[in-house]
Amino acid sequence: MNVRPLITSQATSQATIRERVLTARERETLELIADGRTAKEIGWLLGISAKTAQCHRSNLMNKLDIHHTAGLVRYAIRNGMVVA
Repeated sequence: MNVRPLITSQATSQATIRERVLTARERETLELIADGRTAKEIGWLLGISAKTAQCHRSNLMNKLDIHHTAGLVRYAIRNGMVVA
């Protein structure tokens, strides 16, 4: 019995579910984080405060269970949100 494909499909479906949970603004924020932008720059580009940009970053980390900015960048690249 081959268990690996089941695990892979489960992991893929979990990633898809997580991505669907992200709001449009969180996706925009994630793309800008992956582009190396600071909270202040993200706020300016999106017309929001730096504090709100930090809140979006925090929400992303909680929703995706990622605890470092590098992890967010990796997630964005793996999911085709940015090109490395």
